[in-house]
Amino acid sequence: MKRFTKILNRETTALLIIDIQEKILGVMLDSRQLVDSAIKLIKGAGILSIPVYYTEQYPKGLGPTVEPIRIELNNSEAVQKMSFSCLGAGSLFSDLKESGIKQVVVCGIESHVCVQQTVLDLIENGFQVNVAADAVSSRKQIDYDHALKRMQNHGAEISTSEAILFELLEVSGTDEFRAISKLIK
Repeated sequence: MKRFTKILNRETTALLIIDIQEKILGVMLDSRQLVDSAIKLIKGAGILSIPVYYTEQYPKGLGPTVEPIRIELNNSEAVQKMSFSCLGAGSLFSDLKESGIKQVVVCGIESHVCVQQTVLDLIENGFQVNVAADAVSSRKQIDYDHALKRMQNHGAEISTSEAILFELLEVSGTDEFRAISKLIK
């Protein structure tokens, strides 16, 4: 029997965090859930040895990535961008391809702008994309809802951070399973 081809595989998956920045986070719907879910994904990626990339949109105006996420990322350097889509974030897409990444888990803000444009461009460039619905947000519910529908209509897998982590984990009874289980409680 075969597994579903879109099941995430940790060997070919990366996490992309898009623009969770200080000056815009406060106006997002469920901003606390967004940050908490993004941190779970970051910690889970660390446990599972999955590469993590993150971007900042015009940090001069929108400020840096919020501190709790920067801390989890060990204050590593963000990919700076001015374009809404991460396609315009330097060599990010080609770096993903060259690293053998085929599946990208996406979280960030705003769902209907930078996240949506990035997801659509990733799909167009041959990546499978999984959007963590609890780790993306917009200012308005209608924008969030329609962004998820549009991304899904064009091939994105819409899931949750917990489902994504267990999909990447694949089996129970391991030290990784115990560590991931602690994260989601």
